[in-house]
Amino acid sequence: MATGFGIIGCGLIANFHARAINDVRRAKLVGCFDTVSAAADRLAASTGTRAYGTLKEMLADPAIDVVTVGTPSGAHMEPAVAAARAGKHVIVEKPLEITLRRSDKIISECEKAGVVLSTVFPSRFHDSCVEMKKAVDQGRFGRLTVGDAIVKWYRTQQYYDGGAWRGTWELDGGGALMNQAIHSVDLLTWLMGPVAEIRAQIALLAHKRIAVEDTAMATLRFANGALGIIEASTAIYPGYLKRIELHGSAGSAVMEEEDIIKWDFAKKRQRDKLIEQKMAEQVSGGGGAADPAAIGHHGHTRQFRDVVKAINKGSAPSIDGPEGRRSVEIILGIYKAAETGRPVTLPLKSDPVLKARKHGVGG
Repeated sequence: MATGFGIIGCGLIANFHARAINDVRRAKLVGCFDTVSAAADRLAASTGTRAYGTLKEMLADPAIDVVTVGTPSGAHMEPAVAAARAGKHVIVEKPLEITLRRSDKIISECEKAGVVLSTVFPSRFHDSCVEMKKAVDQGRFGRLTVGDAIVKWYRTQQYYDGGAWRGTWELDGGGALMNQAIHSVDLLTWLMGPVAEIRAQIALLAHKRIAVEDTAMATLRFANGALGIIEASTAIYPGYLKRIELHGSAGSAVMEEEDIIKWDFAKKRQRDKLIEQKMAEQVSGGGGAADPAAIGHHGHTRQFRDVVKAINKGSAPSIDGPEGRRSVEIILGIYKAAETGRPVTLPLKSDPVLKARKHGVGG
């Protein structure tokens, strides 16, 4: 019997969710819901499924086993909690939410209901990321010394003007960090381990009519003693491929979009030849560097497949709620460090009170 899916929030990302569901064996998209009925009608028409008139109606349908939440970031909690209480498994598009309190509410309600919760970070499922994680776990880098995440992207003014929630603290939760670079923040902490201390600066440099940052720079100290940098921007023309760099006393590796472009270890292994061969066949295009629609859905497919497997086995998915919460905490720590001009230590005891949320970047 196929696992039935419902999509909540029928904006741009819903198209990727629909394609991914279609590519998962024994999964079926049943229908969708959006508070803007025309958006749900369009997605339902393009997928040959049903548009529900209300969220309550959707959650009452026994044909739906799993919902994916793709509403604006600061509106993830309410539908996710409603779905959990209705006994549906929940997949939430990144970020899990825009505050720790709201993230924790989703996690606790899913735990209470006994349903699977997964936060969408499809980059973890790319072959190159898996190879880098294996190398870390096998100790091939020796003592990890430096880990960097670099996201030098470009977004037009029209991009921000095209959605009332974009560029707001209330619904976007932040700018280049919380919306775009969060995928790389997640990968960096997944590979390097927990972040212990943050120093940062953020700025709004090239866009108008938004309250959040379009450029951010943070220096990190990881719990293992390594140092690192997060660079994030949507103000760099024409936009470049995102990069993850890992360096250690016995090896280094650099990933650009989905391609490994550097793979240097003091002790060579047989598998290195295969990785180097793939390096010579680089295939990554522009990714989301300049166009948010120019990403593939294959990462989503692999993650949704992982969730279906977890549901069927009664196990945890690879990326659960607490895993999704980690990147939110790091980004909130960056915002706090930038605002105060002082280092911030993690874990945060509670959500930081950010003046920027009231006054915009720069206070």
